Amino acid sequence: MTYTPRKPSILSRTPWWLMAIALLFVLGLWGIIGDTGYAQIFRALSGGIATTLWVTAVAFFAATLIGLLIALARTSGNRILVELATFYVEIIRGIPVLVFLFYVAFVGAPAMVGGLNWLLQPFDTVVTIRQFDFVWRAIVALTICYSAFIAEIFRAGIEAVDRGQIEAARALGFSPWKCFRLVTFPQALRTILPPLANDFVSMIKDSALVSALGVQDITQLGKVYSSGTFLFFETYNVVAFLYLTMTISLSLLVRVLERHLRQKRY
Repeated sequence: MTYTPRKPSILSRTPWWLMAIALLFVLGLWGIIGDTGYAQIFRALSGGIATTLWVTAVAFFAATLIGLLIALARTSGNRILVELATFYVEIIRGIPVLVFLFYVAFVGAPAMVGGLNWLLQPFDTVVTIRQFDFVWRAIVALTICYSAFIAEIFRAGIEAVDRGQIEAARALGFSPWKCFRLVTFPQALRTILPPLANDFVSMIKDSALVSALGVQDITQLGKVYSSGTFLFFETYNVVAFLYLTMTISLSLLVRVLERHLRQKRY
């Protein structure tokens, strides 16, 4: 007599946390559509959605490129590059994002403009600090901060690749670049993608900090609207709803990606 494992019931397989989130989303959307006050708040804040996504997308793309270069430096085997890259990662990761945001906006940006004006002296051209928009200062700050964290993700993924495969590729005459492009990086990508996507979700939340510089994102528009109408409860309900909609949607996509990569691996 053979034992046949019983299939789990539908109730045991139902993700109740997801059902609860879906219910909250439906209730929130219903409240925004059905209540004129909430609908007006939503219209006032909707302009900040594009700014939030724009700042996040540009900063994350730049941070990914810089993080990859730093990770390559840390895994290069060159002592000088390793030390410099490690110094960068440890220093940047030790500074809170908000502090670094202020530092870039009010210290780094004026210093950069001053250096640029010094270089442009022979051309009789002057750049003012007002030309360096606060949106771009925020993007630079988020790029630098997240590049250190992303560099560690890339480094962990690269070092997780079996050394035997890399040595076999080198034995076949592959150049270091060709070995990285065809052997190391494709395998590391499976390990890298899920935490990289999670960092993108985290950056959407951290982008709310740019409101401290007056950037017209969701949080800043909510702050301005609530201070003018004194509807703090209603306004921040809509702010939370907008952020939750973006972050949870992306988190669910990350889960699907992780499941797909796990099935592909095995």
